Amino acid sequence: MGIKAKWFTGIFLTLNALLHAQQNKIDTLRIYHIDEVTITSSKVSSKEIIPVQIMEGKQLEKLSVHSVADAIRYFSGVQIKDFGGIGGLKTVNIRSMGTNHVGIFYDGIELGNAQNGQIDLGRFSLDNMEAVSLYNGQRSAIFQSAKDFGSAGTVYLQSRIPRFNGNKQYNIRGNFKTGSFGVINPSVLWEQKLNERLSASLSSEYMYTTGRYKYRYKTTGGYDTTAVRKNGDVNSIRVESGLYGKINKGEWKGKAYFYHSERGLPGAMVRNKLFHEDRQWDTNLFIQSSFKKHFSDKYGLLVNGKYAYDYLHDPPDPNKDASLMYVENHYRQQEIYLSVANLYSFNKYWSASIALDYQWNKLDADLYKFPYPNRHTTLVSIASALNFEQFKLQASVLGTFVSDHVRTDTMSMENKKQITPTVVASWKPIRKTNFHLRGFYKNIFRMPTLNDLYYTFIGNIKLKPEFTNQYNLGFTYAPILQNKWLKNIELQADVYYNEVKNKIVAVPTSNQFRWTMMNLGMVEIRGLDIAIQTNWELPKQFSIDTRLTYTYQKAQDFTNPKEEYYGDQIPYIPWHSGSLIINASWQNWDVNYSFIYTGERYDQRANIPENYAPEWYTNDISLSRSFRIRNTLYRLTAEVNNLFNQQFEVVKCYPMPGTNYKFILTIQI
Repeated sequence: MGIKAKWFTGIFLTLNALLHAQQNKIDTLRIYHIDEVTITSSKVSSKEIIPVQIMEGKQLEKLSVHSVADAIRYFSGVQIKDFGGIGGLKTVNIRSMGTNHVGIFYDGIELGNAQNGQIDLGRFSLDNMEAVSLYNGQRSAIFQSAKDFGSAGTVYLQSRIPRFNGNKQYNIRGNFKTGSFGVINPSVLWEQKLNERLSASLSSEYMYTTGRYKYRYKTTGGYDTTAVRKNGDVNSIRVESGLYGKINKGEWKGKAYFYHSERGLPGAMVRNKLFHEDRQWDTNLFIQSSFKKHFSDKYGLLVNGKYAYDYLHDPPDPNKDASLMYVENHYRQQEIYLSVANLYSFNKYWSASIALDYQWNKLDADLYKFPYPNRHTTLVSIASALNFEQFKLQASVLGTFVSDHVRTDTMSMENKKQITPTVVASWKPIRKTNFHLRGFYKNIFRMPTLNDLYYTFIGNIKLKPEFTNQYNLGFTYAPILQNKWLKNIELQADVYYNEVKNKIVAVPTSNQFRWTMMNLGMVEIRGLDIAIQTNWELPKQFSIDTRLTYTYQKAQDFTNPKEEYYGDQIPYIPWHSGSLIINASWQNWDVNYSFIYTGERYDQRANIPENYAPEWYTNDISLSRSFRIRNTLYRLTAEVNNLFNQQFEVVKCYPMPGTNYKFILTIQI
């Protein structure tokens, strides 16, 4: 801990020097923080014709969450797989279609993982995040890359963009978090105005935790004890830098991102084995840039580019039985991505776009007889939009062309090409009422990952793409209120039906160490999503914001009529789930309460008592106070998470923490 303590002390000595060296007489920081960052959801949703949920600015800051994955749990229609604790893998599943059908975009460009198709949302902190938004289907826009059309659901992460009030030339923000599990989590953000058209930002964050927490362990025979979760430590650092430019009728930006972590993998609590010693090292690096310009009232151009490098080292458990297979793997992924999108507006009602994307992926691994695959992917999208005052219509077609190349002594997947359409419509039946009906149909697929196709002893090069058909009908209602206290209310509801065909699953063979990937699945999902938001402004500077969500899903497995579990609910999908957020503000005080509920479900395909997973819920509460000393704004926050010490597992045999605490100091100038 000596090195960590010195590192932490150095950061905050540097921050302290900055605070005293750069004082500014303009007392506008608090106004900037609220008005420039926070956008009311009704203004956003009224422009969207596809279901969207957004959290941003101050709303994200007040939540008792550690990462992007924790924040997304408060959206309807979402399931988060959490493999335990702060350092556990966290992936998102939208409307039961599977993690691999979700596109994760960071500052407008998709995060890729050709190896296994899963992005760990736990490594993305909220300290530098301006907004998190979730779309079912795709964004309600046609001026975007072809990649934006290519997922069944999308999550957009928007990092902070520098904004400066008045004559300010810089913004500095420091954060320090500590609490249960030995957490030490400092971060620093510096935004600098270089001139009227150019600004830069630098953000860094360090996080350490022991990952040790108590949990209740039960056995089938009724043995019940309290154990301590071990080998869940995380030691990580994140550094980001950005450059932002404004040009005539356009803008450009560039970003460099670096993340490195070493973590323990605490493993599953099975066969009375409560301790594992597996470790994992991750290094993620990407450099990306975007250019957007409207050359005239009719023509616009968007260009995106990116290079990414990902390294994963997964060594074996040193205490593993020597008679078992010894596996120590190193994986290295590289990606090059380029996109060009064109928008042409025929008139103020009708516009069209065409986009061309190219992506190259390479995977290296030190596995026996590994084929070292290279994947070339070309995507072409053609889209058109009609925008009238009360009616909007969008239609798009995406062409995807994939070619894999492997070393000469190995067979590769045949070249794939698919054409997939989408149609979206919105209607405002009454001109003076903010009530919108909407619907969409989307057909999309996901390619087998490189692991699915080429992983040693497991891959199957004859796999077919996994297709989804999505149907959605819904409405948004945000009445114009004249109420003295109730300033805003918005209701959003959607019913949907999804199909997942040719689902890719792993099935065992005659050898315990040899599995194979096959197209077996057929899943039908019927669901209902409801979200309600309100904003109250009461006397004496007292305000209350609320957000309530509810999801019902019936996700049935119709793979094989001869199987006993034909028509059963698929694993880990609850029939009922929901969340509630209440935030109360008075002068410089904030109290935030949040509640998450996940109903009963099953952890295997067969819905039998042995596979039953009980419901779970958590209650979190936080108290914050802001105050100013000279020209510096301070904010102190105390949080209690899992207030009633609920013992639960999101994924079977991966126990989650009980009651835990966190304290946060934020400094802004």
